[in-house]
Amino acid sequence: MFGRREPVPFAFLAEADRFRSNVTPPPRERSSLGEVAGRWLLGLTIVAGLVGSLVIGTPALTPDKTADQPQQSQASERR
Repeated sequence: MFGRREPVPFAFLAEADRFRSNVTPPPRERSSLGEVAGRWLLGLTIVAGLVGSLVIGTPALTPDKTADQPQQSQASERR
């Protein structure tokens, strides 16, 4: 079905890594003050969220001191 046996020149692939362009790309645009401030604010918000979740979640991870004692219900105390 696919009886096509034409030679394909792949020499251009070997030369591709040696190719140098004489066209320089345009210089990058400098970020405006608002963009820089926005990036800092986003980073600060993410860090504050991580620190806040750590501060709020830490008490839940500490072992409870009353867990060592067997629990008694209030009904067993009234006789």
